[in-house]
Amino acid sequence: MAKVYLSLGSNIEATKYIVAALDFLAVEFTDLQISSVFESVAVGFRGDNFYNLVVAIDTDLSVGELSILLKKIEDTNGRVRSGPKFSGRTLDIDILTYDYFLGIIDGVELPRAEVLINAFVLWPLAEIASEDIHPQAGKNYAELWACYDKSSQQLWPINFEWCGQAISHAV
Repeated sequence: MAKVYLSLGSNIEATKYIVAALDFLAVEFTDLQISSVFESVAVGFRGDNFYNLVVAIDTDLSVGELSILLKKIEDTNGRVRSGPKFSGRTLDIDILTYDYFLGIIDGVELPRAEVLINAFVLWPLAEIASEDIHPQAGKNYAELWACYDKSSQQLWPINFEWCGQAISHAV
C-alpha cells in the first residue's frame, strides 16, 4: 500500500464539485484523511476564488492507474481540458506525493512542484501530514509551512461540510 497525498481544487460550483470528488474517493478508498478546506484567490489568472484541500489515501494502484482514475473523476465532473492551463475549473485533482517516489513516473512529476510553491497546497498538507518529510526538500511539511512567505498568496480556511459533518471551520 502506498500513502498518497492528493490536492483537490475547484472554482466553478466549488462546493458541489469538492463534495462529488470526496464522495467518489470515499467509494474507491477507505479511511480518507481530509484537511480543512481553504478558499484562495486564483493564482496565475484572473478568476473566481478556489476551494482547495488535501486528501490522504492508501492505495495499491500504480501511479499511472491512479492518475487515470483521477482524470476520470475530473471528467465525470465536467472538467474541460481544452482551455488555457491557468483557468477556472470544476475539479482539479493532482497527485502531490506517492510514498517517497522521486522523478517522473507514468508521466506524473513526483513530488509535485506546487507543494513548495503554492500556499493552497502546502498549508493543508502541513495540516494533515505535518511530520512527513518532503522527499526532495528533506524537511517536514510543518517546517516548510513555517518558513513559507504567507504574504505571497491570499488563503483562508472556510466552513465546509461533507456527509453531514463539518470537516473545516473558518477561523
